Amino acid sequence: MIEGTTSDAQRERIERYIEQLEAALNTTKTRSTLDIEIHETPRAHTGLGSGTQLALALGTAFARANGHDATTCDIARILARGARSGIGIHGFDHGGLIVDGGRDTRNVSTTNLPPLIARQPFPEAWRVLLIDDTSREGLHGDEEKRGLASLAPFPATLAAHLSHLVLMRVLPAVAEHDFDTYADAISDLQQTIGEYFAPVQGGVFASPAVARALEAVAAEQKAGIGQTSWGPVGFAFVASAQDAERALAAAQRVSQGAPLAFTIAAGRNRGATWRAAHHRLHGANAA
Repeated sequence: MIEGTTSDAQRERIERYIEQLEAALNTTKTRSTLDIEIHETPRAHTGLGSGTQLALALGTAFARANGHDATTCDIARILARGARSGIGIHGFDHGGLIVDGGRDTRNVSTTNLPPLIARQPFPEAWRVLLIDDTSREGLHGDEEKRGLASLAPFPATLAAHLSHLVLMRVLPAVAEHDFDTYADAISDLQQTIGEYFAPVQGGVFASPAVARALEAVAAEQKAGIGQTSWGPVGFAFVASAQDAERALAAAQRVSQGAPLAFTIAAGRNRGATWRAAHHRLHGANAA
């Protein structure tokens, strides 16, 4: 039984995941004795990696409920997560600010997870304003594949520039709680990536309304702005909770009538937690 705040598409995805887990873990006849309740989940296809987190939470609960010691990497492979990035999988285990090493393009058939090469605790005081254009979805599925195939190879000079930003500016700034350097580096990195993907998504940002709101934030205060994957969610890193409220007010002032949803979030410096739950006499919960 699947209950809670989930769409029909997410319900179908959960059912498919259960079938894959049953087959891979040699577990049968669990469907009639397994209750799944979704308390809260982000909107799908917004660039926040909600599909990976849903898959790993469900897989962890399923494995533990059935006495399996499957690791997060095992579950990710079973459910075909992490095809392009290991961030969501490493984040599920560790939290914090994470950098992975990407996939080996010389071996496109590998199923190895992109390696974790850096993990920093995210500064407790910093905040993130998330801005979601609820009228849009980011590219996914076949549309995403076609979009990626249409792009020119990423220039080596730009790859070197982004690597320099991450290694020499982003990571040291987080370690030293140097917000201004961090914000400038994130904005530079995101502008560079956005310009590369602009031919597919229609601009540096997929949503003009989100772009306008973020421009208002950046005009008001120091902020690291960018877009989550294909969007449409945009983000603004700010230095404090008070700055987050100022950023929210600035974004809302230029967004009257636009289909935007705003969330202020803090970093999470731990991985997923789980606890045994007794719901209808059986079950498990991963959060």
